[in-house]
Amino acid sequence: MAVLIDVTKSCLDSITQMAEHLEGAIIYLDSGCTESFQFAGAFPVFLDLGVRAVCSLENMSSLDAVVSWNSNDDVATKIVVFTSRFLSDAHRYILRCLSIHDSVQKCTICTSIPETSHSAYPDSPLGPDAYHEYESLLLQDFEELVKKGGKKYEHSEGVKLQESLSFENKGWAQLSFNEEDAMHLDKSSIRREIGSIGPRLVVFVHHFPMLLCPLSRRVFVLPSEGSVAEASLSAEHEDSISPGLPPISTGALANSDDVPPGSLLTAHFLYHLAAKMDLKLDIFSMGDLSQTVGKIMTDMSSLYDVGRGKRPAGLLIIDRTLDLLTPCFHGDSLVDRMFSALPRRAGVSHSHMRDSESQLKLHSPILQRAPLDVKIPLTEILDEEIRDFQLIERIEAFLDGWDIHKSTPPIADVGNICSKLRDEKSVSCVGQVLNGSVVSTESFLGTAFMEAILDRRTKDGALLVTRWLQQTLRREKIDVGSTTRSSFVSSEVRSMMKALAKSQSAIVRNKGLILLAAAATAAFEESFSTRWDAFISAEKVLTASAEDTSQNLAAQIVDLINKSGLVEASDPKKREMQSSQGLISFQDALLLMIVGYMLAGENFPTSGSGGPFSWQEEHFLKEAVVDVILEKAPVSKIKFLGALKDELEANVGRKRCGDAAESSEDQLDIDDLDDDQWGKWGDEEEAAADNNNKQQLYDDMQLKLELRDKVDTFFKFLHKLSMLRSVPLKDDAFSGGSDFGGEMDLNKGLLSKLLTSVLKKAKPILGEHKVIMVFVVGGINGVEVLEAQESLSKSERTDVQLILGGTTILTPDDMFDLLIGESSYF
Repeated sequence: MAVLIDVTKSCLDSITQMAEHLEGAIIYLDSGCTESFQFAGAFPVFLDLGVRAVCSLENMSSLDAVVSWNSNDDVATKIVVFTSRFLSDAHRYILRCLSIHDSVQKCTICTSIPETSHSAYPDSPLGPDAYHEYESLLLQDFEELVKKGGKKYEHSEGVKLQESLSFENKGWAQLSFNEEDAMHLDKSSIRREIGSIGPRLVVFVHHFPMLLCPLSRRVFVLPSEGSVAEASLSAEHEDSISPGLPPISTGALANSDDVPPGSLLTAHFLYHLAAKMDLKLDIFSMGDLSQTVGKIMTDMSSLYDVGRGKRPAGLLIIDRTLDLLTPCFHGDSLVDRMFSALPRRAGVSHSHMRDSESQLKLHSPILQRAPLDVKIPLTEILDEEIRDFQLIERIEAFLDGWDIHKSTPPIADVGNICSKLRDEKSVSCVGQVLNGSVVSTESFLGTAFMEAILDRRTKDGALLVTRWLQQTLRREKIDVGSTTRSSFVSSEVRSMMKALAKSQSAIVRNKGLILLAAAATAAFEESFSTRWDAFISAEKVLTASAEDTSQNLAAQIVDLINKSGLVEASDPKKREMQSSQGLISFQDALLLMIVGYMLAGENFPTSGSGGPFSWQEEHFLKEAVVDVILEKAPVSKIKFLGALKDELEANVGRKRCGDAAESSEDQLDIDDLDDDQWGKWGDEEEAAADNNNKQQLYDDMQLKLELRDKVDTFFKFLHKLSMLRSVPLKDDAFSGGSDFGGEMDLNKGLLSKLLTSVLKKAKPILGEHKVIMVFVVGGINGVEVLEAQESLSKSERTDVQLILGGTTILTPDDMFDLLIGESSYF
């Protein structure tokens, strides 16, 4: 029997293979690596391998040196840095690492960016022998740091270190110490003798290709804050939508000078991923950017010839822009609901990692993607049970004892600490500590919870979570009463989680399930669920209208826009209440308008000049958008309005003040006015008021004209989006055409249709492989994973192993940001 492909296991095996480097070392992870290892469940592996401590690269502290997981009292002499970024971007933090650990003799740096990427990437200062170059440069720069920083520091302890290093290579980020950096350094760490650096400190750089976020054994995405995910997938031109999405396919391959950095890094990542998993790839691609990625990978295979003795596999690379509609939909997937409902960890800004000179030389923008690390609010569910065994008190005591910003020593009496910290600030801090995260495999039991719910629709997945809880309670011999419900009930799920939390050992044994159940509960909270269901209802209406007439579809979109004007934007509490009642905001209505235009492009491609609707239908749509924006719509997140945002917000504010003033005047009684007051209302005041009114009318008219110009540009963009799904797909790569009609469900996404087409043919080139990997450049969502698995199941090809990957996880809110939000070119 063929060995099953398991991306989670491959990631963990890669860590285990570094055992000799990791034992006894302090491990530093940047934000991208932390995200990757968190999804893979790698931290217990680090513990088993004898790692001394795991710390944050961006938030390092001199106290990291005294923490030890394995109770080793010896001084740490090894540091291992894992980074998902280019070495030049991580350089500032690596230098600071070496500065605060004076006893370190060996520094091992593991980067997910291969040497070929460092030399080929236009913004990287390193050449073909990048790793060895960096080993030498790091030692040189550290020597320079000791010379300049050490001398100044010895003269005045605690003084802010202002002087930055001027590196010979112009591409390096300059290291400028701030007050925080000075706090982290001590005399012993900065007084290292220059002559001892050579024999004492040794630097090694290795490639660590298995840096990915596995959602299950066969589904993965890239770390959101790694260089590959953040690299631009398109330059700004007429066929581009966002740096986070491939350009619109025109059938013309880009020349070598126009290749986006993201395509290069994606190609190198997929190539080394396949090599690490012992796969020899037969590469297929759909879309201009994907063809570029495939060509780069093919050229690398011919150069390095790593295919000998490998397992054959088919790789299908797809441009996200060939199907933007599917991730815009609020689909029937519990995973999609969870990632949309749960808050995310705050992203780490990397803009400061480059100096001003190198920023001017950047060839492409860096996209700031939303972190994948969702925060599951455990304190809201388990607060009472956790306090029963005083876990919060222990965490509070620990946090207070290790507060490095305090000048006084920590209090020895735990009881005094707990009572002292019983304020709102400490509860908030502990609440952050007790946030949980999603993992692909429950670390202690080895249960693939995420994989199971990825294969099921929302209700089935939620019911499965309920059954798991019931089974676990029986195994733990905890009685919470019997239930025979065949649905997910939040109150019952909370009760079962609270019962599991009665025991510390039960929490440890079942933490993966508790986290997943808490995430599912958040996805079914009324305030979120009502809005999600309102989207589903609106999308169903638009889909049905698109199968009728363009007039009907246009009328439905206008209705959605007008209703969005009913949502009050000025009062957050009122807005939240209205959202929980199923009322959509103006931002929501714009996303639904995008959906409507893409549906119209499929069904009415020739209805109007340049767009799917007639001139009259589009005129009503434009006027509806203009009216709602002028009246009360929030516009801060709508990028296409540009410099008009402030003026529009001020206009809405004036209208509210005017309405309030009119209401106040209506309440005045005529008897409240004295005869003396009439004399103050002379001709001069009337003339001034008249002039002010005329000026205001002129300003309002000018604003409306400028707004209409912006809205006209927006609708031209909608025309572009409406044509995407009508782009003909080349069928030569699949030896049998791309006829997605017939018995197929037309509401399925492109990925599902492609796999159904490939797997149902007798001898397709791609479908003949026993291992098929699909990678969507730009991102993927839970519904696509589910539909792909359904296509495989219906084909009855039990011999095929399907691996799905994408640049990131896409929610509808992410799509809004990429299409018309801050991450768009539009």
